[in-house]
Amino acid sequence: MKTVLILSGGMDSATLLWFLLARGDDVRCLSINYGQRHSKELGFAAHLCAITKVEHRIADLSVLRPFLAGSSQTDDSVAVPHGHYAAENMKLTVVPNRNALMLAVATAWAISSKSAAVAYGAHAGDHAIYPDCRPEFTDAMEKVMLLCDFTPIKLDRPFIHIDKGQICKLGTKLGVPFELTWSCYKGKEVPCGKCGACQERQEAFAFAGVPDPLLAPDSLND
Repeated sequence: MKTVLILSGGMDSATLLWFLLARGDDVRCLSINYGQRHSKELGFAAHLCAITKVEHRIADLSVLRPFLAGSSQTDDSVAVPHGHYAAENMKLTVVPNRNALMLAVATAWAISSKSAAVAYGAHAGDHAIYPDCRPEFTDAMEKVMLLCDFTPIKLDRPFIHIDKGQICKLGTKLGVPFELTWSCYKGKEVPCGKCGACQERQEAFAFAGVPDPLLAPDSLND
């Protein structure tokens, strides 16, 4: 199947890239620069595509950053909160309507490239604090994608019934180079080990029983 994959540069979308290629899909990858604080993830996405020899494009939507205020990821006046994703303060990491923006751009490229589907790494562990990760949201988006053009575009979510720990196990089995993925919301030289993204990543590797090749142990004590 000819598929446009939304590739952030994180471990979920990287595993999905390896999964789709193993499945035999004809994949092209789209990354989105929406002015995120951790924009270094885009370089990781590019590296993943280079080693898999998959077409990669970056849509520069950073001009929208002023319209995405109030999020720690797109507003420099809001600090990245520490703690687990279940904590109330993690709502500060929500980027207004981010997934709708990304899916809209990916769908447009899918239509113009005559692809059959858009794939992204939504999974069962996505947290309720993110309104645009809810199954109801993605189900509604799929209905839009099926109607927005003469040719319907499928929304492919193969990880929707597994969590991040299971994704880590699958990625390990598929040989995903997790050292070439980025999760930390702070986007500095090394992962902070304290933000929600870092903590969820640590939990996933612990569940899979494998070490995270990217996380610097000393960063946990900063």
